[in-house]
This record gives sequence, structure tokens and C-alpha cells, in this order.
Amino acid sequence: MKLKLALIPLSLAVFCATAAQAACLSPGEVEQLMQNYLRLKPSPNIAPLTDEEGACSRARFNALLGGHFEKVIGFKAGLTNPAVQKRFGTDKPVWGVLYSGMILPDGATLPARFGARPLFEADMLVRVRHADINAARNPAQVLENIDQIIPFIELPDLMVENPGALNGAGVAAINVGARAGVAGEPIAAPVFPEQQREMLQALADMSVRLTDNSGNELASGKGSDILGHPLNAVIWIAQALQQENIRLRAGDLVSLGSFSPLLPPKAGLSVTATYIGLPGAKPVRVNFQPPVFSGQSD
Repeated sequence: MKLKLALIPLSLAVFCATAAQAACLSPGEVEQLMQNYLRLKPSPNIAPLTDEEGACSRARFNALLGGHFEKVIGFKAGLTNPAVQKRFGTDKPVWGVLYSGMILPDGATLPARFGARPLFEADMLVRVRHADINAARNPAQVLENIDQIIPFIELPDLMVENPGALNGAGVAAINVGARAGVAGEPIAAPVFPEQQREMLQALADMSVRLTDNSGNELASGKGSDILGHPLNAVIWIAQALQQENIRLRAGDLVSLGSFSPLLPPKAGLSVTATYIGLPGAKPVRVNFQPPVFSGQSD
């Protein structure tokens, strides 16, 4: 089964309405952020922001991103893993926007420097089947309203000169580092109750491993590392979006967050994510271009 992306437009006016009264990054700062995003150049550090300031800055940045990309295709939850939250000094997730062109096919090859501050992590996508997902209050209700579960290696870009200085709201301000990701073969969401129960348990219990070219483990995690159950990330993001008058729609993709630590790519490295214990899940792989050697031959 090939991944089919539903391209769902979303008005930039919705983004710009976000926390309009907050002390955002200035238009000039956001413009510089956008220009550096396009040039793969680290931006100056962002001072710690409040949640309102982070949301307002994200809205301004997305107004510019929306002019560069063709369509909005969904949303990403970030900082859904307690270990990653700790790294950025927060205790709650953040969200960003996914655009067409960000999702690449399994086995894609990219430069190791695909962003200003490029990283990779084991992640997962789900695709919304029905808008009733906005009212979901538990993982079972989420599962009833999605039609695909998709292995995914996210390739975020933290964009600034010193990413370690970002707080959670600062991560939100840079659209949670949305840059790219590699999607594997989708798993059809089960429709019968017994299969749904088995899938829900498998999602919580699965082990997620990242391995290199030689099969050596780079990092690992488990399903419950994301908010106790990975589908809880969908509940969280649906509720967060509704606070800003945005609703998930049929066809939207939702990135659930990180099962693994954020790791830097290296030239010549291939990374495979394997979802052990998840029925029907095939590994997904990304390749980073090998180093280019120059010089005269003898």
C-alpha cells in the first residue's frame, strides 16, 4: 500500500489570529528566521518565551512558511516524550504545522546537512479518517477515527545557533522544527473491536529501535514513552488546535512525537526504524549522502 497524502489547505488568517496580543518575535526577526530556514543557516538564538509569545511567533512564522509551501497536510506534536521535554525545560507538548513536500518516501536519501541544525528521531504518523477525532478522549476513540498508522523517521531542524538554549515555547516558535521526514508503508487501522483492542495494546507495548547501516542500535524507546500511549498525542494536539479555532480534518496527517532521543545525522549513515511488536509494521529507512572526496588520483 502506498502512502497517499490528502492536501488540506488552511487559511493563513487562522495562523495569524493566534495569540494576537502576545509579545511575538518581531516581523523582522521572523523574516530573518524564514530566510535562514531557506538557506539552511542557523538563526540567532531565541530568548526564552512565554507560551503566548511562542504561539504568536509560531503564527507569524507559519504565515511565511505557508507562502513557501503549497499546502498544509497536517500537524506535528512535539515534546511528547518526557525525556525530550526535560531537554527543553518544559513539562508539556507543543505543536507545529506539516506542509506538502515535507514527507518523503521510504528509502529517501538526503544530505546530512538537510537543515541548519538537522536531527533525526523515531516517530509515527497517523492519518485522520473522520473529523469526529476532534472529540476523542481516549486512544480507542482516536483509533476509530484514523485509517492509517505509518512508520516514520522525522527529520527535524532546530534552526538556531544553540538549540540547547530553546525552551518549550521557543520550540513552538520555530514550528517545532518541522523540516522533513521519511514515511514507511502504512498499516490499515483495524475496524473490528477485537483487532482494535489488540492494536491499542500493541501500540503501547511496542519497542521502537533505530539502527545504523550495520544493524547497530543507535537509540530505542517504547510506545508508552509518548504520553503513556502514542495515540494520546492525537488527543492532545486536537484539543490544543481547538483552542486556536483549528480542527483536524479527514486526510490530515498527525506526527505523534519522538520515541527516541534526537540524534545528529552523519554523511554516509543509513538509519532504520523498526517497530517490534506492532502487527503489520515494516521498517522504514533514511539514507544520508556519503561524504564527497576530492583530489587528484595518482
